[in-house]
Amino acid sequence: MSRDQVIGALILIGSIIGIVLYGWLVFFSPWILLVMELTGFIAVAGVLGILAWIGYTLATTPPPKPIEEIEKELEEEELKKLEAETAKESEAEKEQSG
Repeated sequence: MSRDQVIGALILIGSIIGIVLYGWLVFFSPWILLVMELTGFIAVAGVLGILAWIGYTLATTPPPKPIEEIEKELEEEELKKLEAETAKESEAEKEQSG
């Protein structure tokens, strides 16, 4: 068995034990109210935490450049490349004729 398969098997076994333990806590333990409160709190806190992270990311990330500006930059780069190629070609012609 490979290392990944061993890790997968351990995750499977741990998950099944967690399901059985949670089921016992919810249906047969005297702490049912505490378990349900903690479960609800963790679920809501997890969702709101993800939303907070998304909000923080949106608030702190600079907006992207407008498409028109990007297109202009690309055209300028292409023009520079063409000018460089033309300059090289004219130098090569001068060397051949000279």
